[in-house]
Amino acid sequence: MTTYTLALIPGDGIGTDVTDAAMEVLAAAAKGRFSFETTRFPWSCEYYLEHGTMMPADGIETLRGFDAIYLGAVGWPETVPDSVSLHGLLLPIRKAFNQYANIRPHRLLAGVEGPLKAEGFDILCIRENTEGEYSGAGGRVHEGKDNEVAVETSVFTRVGVERILRFGFEQARARRKHLTSVTKSNAQKYSMVFWDEVTRELAAEYPDVTVSQMHIDAMAAKMVMAPQDLDVVVASNLFGDILTDLGAAIQGGLGFAASANINPDRTAPSMFEPVHGSAPDIAGLNIANPIAAIWSVAQMLEHLGEGEASSAVLSAIEAATAKGLGCRPGASSTQEITAAVIAALEA
Repeated sequence: MTTYTLALIPGDGIGTDVTDAAMEVLAAAAKGRFSFETTRFPWSCEYYLEHGTMMPADGIETLRGFDAIYLGAVGWPETVPDSVSLHGLLLPIRKAFNQYANIRPHRLLAGVEGPLKAEGFDILCIRENTEGEYSGAGGRVHEGKDNEVAVETSVFTRVGVERILRFGFEQARARRKHLTSVTKSNAQKYSMVFWDEVTRELAAEYPDVTVSQMHIDAMAAKMVMAPQDLDVVVASNLFGDILTDLGAAIQGGLGFAASANINPDRTAPSMFEPVHGSAPDIAGLNIANPIAAIWSVAQMLEHLGEGEASSAVLSAIEAATAKGLGCRPGASSTQEITAAVIAALEA
């Protein structure tokens, strides 16, 4: 029986609640098929307040030896600024392990009513995850004075743009063969025009894939007005960040927002996380929706090569939502939803 090593970082707020739920489902999915050797790390805002850092200096090297990383949530803005928690834990992991492909699935699960009239949409958003607008290049001068200046520079490399687009083309080829590349090249005449050029160059290598190029503002409207027309969507770090939250909204809310931070080359571990945030106001109340966390487990299983178990988890999620569990905020407890998913798995 194969044994995988898993680094578990529950993090802050409801991160602990949904991580515990996700691990219960993982155990049920793995039973009799494979196993996980899990190591739990306390890295969080609470850890920061005690140690002055979100993770120890050797944190990255500690994580490097694992097959996968599972993260619950990060953030407690009342005590630690989000800029500190994000740049102290999540972004360093993504960049150190070259997790350049952020994968976010958006579709309506059985029993879930989204805010739109559209039905049957199935969008795979792929966000560039390591450079672009979140490269961290910049600084501030004359701080605290009237002439204070803040500069934040986007960085787009040919390697970075080409690899995320190629990843998107491969995903489109395996799905419905339609890729939409999102930029703002009418206003950003260097970085986004460059992205458009690379898109057209790669499109020649994928003649079986239909390619659309859209500006970010038109794309936001498209996701609301006609999401069923979209298949694979590829965007930069910032644009992908915004569009994926919109995608979560149209699929019923952030409680369904699963996410995978993938190193496609498999030279380092990939990281899986629900992206609904830490929601400190409901932490520990047993009312957080664990579906995004469980869906992220399915993504992890797929990445590890356990496709049958991944499909089983997704089917079990839909069996639970079809009965109304997890479909409306607060209507079902975290444990009730988890138990329903496990029951469907065991059935």
